[in-house]
Amino acid sequence: MAKKAVLVGINDYAPIGVGGPDLNGCVNDARDMANTLVICGFAPSNIRILTNQNATRSNIINYLKWLIDGSVSGDSIVFYYSGHGTRVANIGADIEIDGLDEAICPHDYATAGVLRDDDFKSILEKLKSGVILEVIFDCCHSGTGTRKVNLGEFGFAPLNESPRFIPPMLEDEFYINYAKDLEPKKSKKTTSTKSLTTVTGMNHVLWAGCMDNQVSMEGDVAGQTRGYFTYNFCKILRATSGNITRKLLDAQTANALSAMGAAQTNQTESTTAKLKQKIFI
Repeated sequence: MAKKAVLVGINDYAPIGVGGPDLNGCVNDARDMANTLVICGFAPSNIRILTNQNATRSNIINYLKWLIDGSVSGDSIVFYYSGHGTRVANIGADIEIDGLDEAICPHDYATAGVLRDDDFKSILEKLKSGVILEVIFDCCHSGTGTRKVNLGEFGFAPLNESPRFIPPMLEDEFYINYAKDLEPKKSKKTTSTKSLTTVTGMNHVLWAGCMDNQVSMEGDVAGQTRGYFTYNFCKILRATSGNITRKLLDAQTANALSAMGAAQTNQTESTTAKLKQKIFI
């Protein structure tokens, strides 16, 4: 059984240097994730890292395909992304709106475009049976919650706090604002604030730093700018050397975020069976 990972961390968005919607903690997050995976049994030679100007749209796709196409049944693989997220309207060929896509923003997103959840789906559909894939996003999944959260009221006031979010284009923002009106009418609608979500038939495990109506935050933690989700996620993995079920890891991460006053709830999705199993096995 092989363990392989592709890790992406983007502080510097195009243009290179000052000028883009830059962040501060994403490269630190990628470094922490890499070191944590080694503690959890991943060989350094099987970990690929893309940061800043190297994390272009084409490079991320190529590395992700290397990860997916080169894996066989029994392998445990990880795709990790720390950077900006956004939402865009999904407009079909008939110019009708058929939903809103969450997307991550590569270094060159302004010219090359974002990576939508549809893009990931087309790649992940090629995942071979028996391969265990963890997809970990520490970025914003919300198109409306761009406000900075004041953690001072919780007794926790880090410096350089900022949301990992790129505001959508006007044409996308319009549809996001009217998303509820565009949704198909359902006979019964239920809502949930639980962070653990079971999805029948899902072929991977999704770890998101926040729910889809929240922003994922970064700020100074122990003298270093970090993503709050990644900081706590890695801390728990290191303490257990990865010997922990996904369900328990989700719960402990949520508790740690709450304890530090972070106004975000991690969202974990997979099948019931996978959520009960230990991670990376």
